[in-house]
Amino acid sequence: MRIKDLREDNDLLQKEVADILGITQAHYSRIEQGIYQLSYDGLKKLAIYYKTSIDYILGLTNVKDPYPRKK
Repeated sequence: MRIKDLREDNDLLQKEVADILGITQAHYSRIEQGIYQLSYDGLKKLAIYYKTSIDYILGLTNVKDPYPRKK
């Protein structure tokens, strides 16, 4: 997953991203370390926040642009 890279590229602290997700900094740290998995809702929140796709966050594509949203 690219969540650490995205966080660092946006000059955010783990605590700030944890607040976005509604979890503790310790829990988020364990997600970055691969100890815990990020939920689908968490992936969706980060994709919206970082303006990218879940596929990009998961490393399934190198295209950073988000997919077009449904209207």
